[in-house]
Formats: sequence, structure tokens, C-alpha cells
Amino acid sequence: MCRATRVVIALTVVAVTSVVLAGALLTMDSSPVQAVPAEAEKPTPPADQTYVGVHECAECHEKEFEAWKKTGHSRAFELLTEKYEKDAKCLKCHTTGYETPTGYKDESTPDLKAVTCESCHGPGSKHAEICEAFGDKKLTEEEEEAAERSIWEVLPKNVCIKCHTRVAHEESQTPEELRHHKQKPKPKPKKQ
Repeated sequence: MCRATRVVIALTVVAVTSVVLAGALLTMDSSPVQAVPAEAEKPTPPADQTYVGVHECAECHEKEFEAWKKTGHSRAFELLTEKYEKDAKCLKCHTTGYETPTGYKDESTPDLKAVTCESCHGPGSKHAEICEAFGDKKLTEEEEEAAERSIWEVLPKNVCIKCHTRVAHEESQTPEELRHHKQKPKPKPKKQ
């Protein structure tokens, strides 16, 4: 493509972009924008829920379960050596619901080992109860809404940062043998 053609194309893109932006600015309302709190978008799921475990979630959400199994979250407990499998400082991030009445306890709660669905979505007993009542039928819009409102899309207050922080490991004094140092990428071989 010759230089003149490239210049014409570039000028056309600039002109079209300018027209679109000008149109958008002319149609904008000049009143101040009111922020809607995130909590107002979805109601709070029912209280007094209990943890049900990853395999109960998988009964209806098989595709999501299979995708989860390929993630580091599914292996979070396995990262702990035997020495740390009972360490409360480790278990709060490497299990689901630790230190709650219905969360991970020990080998008696194997479906709560690792970072499972309920680590992000909260306890799922009410969601499971509501959805079980629907059976395998195609849900109406109201039923779909009831199912969605029975559990968090993602827990509020940035649930991820509770564990995904270097400070957490520094504060808990994660032993050197459990730290994951990023390795420098190997240099690419030079083309000859």
C-alpha cells in the first residue's frame, strides 16, 4: 500500500472518530452522574446459609466444575505440606469457610478443601434448596431470578484480596519452602 493511501485511510479514521465523539458529546446530559452503590444492584442472599461443598455445586454446574478443576484454586489445599495442613493461618486461604460453623474442619469435610465455588459465592445451601425444587425443567424468568438471588454473584468487599495479597503471606510468615518465587523467563534462542 502506498504512503498516500495510508494517509487517506488515517485521515478518514480520524474524521469518523471525531464525528462520533462530537455526536456523543452533543447528546450527553450535563447533569451530574449519580453513582449507584454496588450493593443496591442485587439484594443480599438469604441469611443462615450453610456450606454444601463443591460436589453439590457440581451436580448442576458441571461445566463450571470441570473448568474449576483445571485451576490453581482447586489445588490450593494440595500446595500445603503435611506440616501445614492443620495450620489455621494457612487454612483460612487454602480451604472454604474455615473458622465458620459449617465450613472446612478437617478430613471430615473433604468437599471444602481448596478454594471452591463457595469461597467466592458464599454458602450455597439456600441456592441448592431453591434450585432442587425446580428439578430439571426449563426455568421461567421469575424462577431464574429466585435462583440468582439466593446466592452472591461474588461476595462483597473484594473477597479475593483476603488471600491474594503478598502481605498475607508476609504477615503469616509463610515458610520459605511454600513460597512460590516467580522464575525469570528463559531467554529465547537467537535466530540464526
